Amino acid sequence: MNVLVTGAAGFIGFHLVRMLLDEGHRVVGLDNINDYYDVKLKYARLASCGIRQVDLPADQLVQSETHENYHFVKADIAGMEQLEPLFRNQHFDAVLHMAAQVGVRYSLENPQAYTHSNLIGFINILECCRHYNVGHLIYASSSSIYGLNNKIPFSEADRVDQPVSLYAATKRSNELAAYSYSHLYGLKTTGLRFFTVYGPWGRPDMAMFLFVDAILKGKPLKVFNNGNLARDFTYIDDIVGGIKLVLNNKNHAMDLPKNAVYNIGNSKSVKLLDFIEAIEKHTGKKAVKELLPMQPGDVETTWADVSKLADTFGYKPQTPVDIGVKHFVEWYLWYTGQSQFVV
Repeated sequence: MNVLVTGAAGFIGFHLVRMLLDEGHRVVGLDNINDYYDVKLKYARLASCGIRQVDLPADQLVQSETHENYHFVKADIAGMEQLEPLFRNQHFDAVLHMAAQVGVRYSLENPQAYTHSNLIGFINILECCRHYNVGHLIYASSSSIYGLNNKIPFSEADRVDQPVSLYAATKRSNELAAYSYSHLYGLKTTGLRFFTVYGPWGRPDMAMFLFVDAILKGKPLKVFNNGNLARDFTYIDDIVGGIKLVLNNKNHAMDLPKNAVYNIGNSKSVKLLDFIEAIEKHTGKKAVKELLPMQPGDVETTWADVSKLADTFGYKPQTPVDIGVKHFVEWYLWYTGQSQFVV
């Protein structure tokens, strides 16, 4: 299969590239490598897949040094002049669209970045998939779209018209736009609502990285809502495994609608303080907690009902939080030069 992965230098996109290469697919990765967080981590992800040029030329496919079936292009999904030639020349069978401006809190500070990537960029991806006969678009949505929903666990049938951040609103708009393209043009689209993904190579602005970094450096952790938060923490391997099931779709090809949306999570809600306790266990250090009030745009609890994804594709998350935290801590120690071990 010939697959485009957008956001290929990002956390989830990087892991998807590795999975696809292991499966023997031909892969093109795309990323604009913006500086929302330290680009050194993005370049390290690329280097681990054989893309070692730090000064990557814009709009040019770069061949991996370690995988003959992997190429990477530095490009912005908001620029149709960059996307269209790529789609026209590469004839993708599927697109795994992970590129987006992420972060609930940052959307309060820089809303234009979300308009640029999450709205304009997503429409550009839809247009290219439509005009260049892409067989399947699988794209990243988010549990944040459930907003002020009080029903637990969150189900795809729940209301999603009360987003509490611009980030959530853009993700819901992606789902609506995908539905319209499926309805109007027959484009097969699948949205996956990710629930608090964590694991090795994770972003520095995510709770997992922030907490481990602070604990190991003896710095206070900012714990919002006085610790009264709970999240459906989902290990990266379970996310990638779920996407693989949807992409391959060997057993249900005739049964699926042109447009669908699924929750993808660990199907358990873990208290934030218990999550921190697992980090303390695997770092061997106690956290210094700075208890703070709830932040704007945040919600108290997330919890995924994954029965729809399980019934349709056989999805079953495998990684307990304790094991996932252990793997992250081991990777963090390697990445920061404190260990020779790497996940």
